[in-house]
Amino acid sequence: MLYFIGLGLGDAKDITVKGLEIVKQCSRVYLEAYTSILTVGKDALEEYYGRELILADRDMVEQEADELLRGADISDVAFLVVGDPFGATTHSDLVLRAVNAGIQYRVIHNASILNAVGCCGLQLYNFGETVSIVFWTDTWRPESFYDKIKKNRDLGMHTLCLLDIKVKEQSMENLMRGRKVYEPPRYMTVSQASQQLLEIVVNRREQGDELAINEETICVGLARVGAEDQAIRTGTLRQLASSDLGGPLHSMIVTGHLHPLEVDMLQLSAVTSDALKGLRMTDSSTYTS
Repeated sequence: MLYFIGLGLGDAKDITVKGLEIVKQCSRVYLEAYTSILTVGKDALEEYYGRELILADRDMVEQEADELLRGADISDVAFLVVGDPFGATTHSDLVLRAVNAGIQYRVIHNASILNAVGCCGLQLYNFGETVSIVFWTDTWRPESFYDKIKKNRDLGMHTLCLLDIKVKEQSMENLMRGRKVYEPPRYMTVSQASQQLLEIVVNRREQGDELAINEETICVGLARVGAEDQAIRTGTLRQLASSDLGGPLHSMIVTGHLHPLEVDMLQLSAVTSDALKGLRMTDSSTYTS
């Protein structure tokens, strides 16, 4: 049996009781190490679980899956995922590989950013499509995530933005030379994501486009959700561009239509007392920015 086990969002103790029982009985335990991170490292997990963990990077999961699946038809193998196992679409491929190999699988769910984001006070059923904001480079500056935010805003929906993670990435030079030398990990911050969105706003304004968002759009920055030092900051896009929420991981929300209860909840995390003053009412139960 191949077990996909969610670890939750905080630390080693966020694994479910059922998940921990399964980890202790498996012949091999892999820790997926590229779509997200916990606030503690591999050593802390091994100490709490009482098991050795095998790090599974993107190359192993996507190119060497046969090794990961080896023996799972006659013994139990666990694949640990930060958050919920299906919070990242890449894990569906591993499920299909297991089924095609005649291996049974089981999923042990846990909290993920997709539902824990409700901690900021926005109602989960008011969210539209989730988007990913990637690090720009000198030669690659995609804006497709902005277009998805616009679609959500047109429908009055909030947008959860998952911010880029660069783990075990190679420089172009090392990639060209075939050298297995990797760059230090990088985790996008709310400030960096906000700055990229502000640049897109400027570009679209110069092109004469109808803007989906602007500098005064109310957004929410979140960091280390589920940890004891979790941080939430609500303000305009311009304000979040200069906000420091500390260490990773960060996420961001671009708000859509807001219910008065949501506004009251956002006020609890406002970066300034007047951060939400730009909200305007469209009817007796709806605010927008």
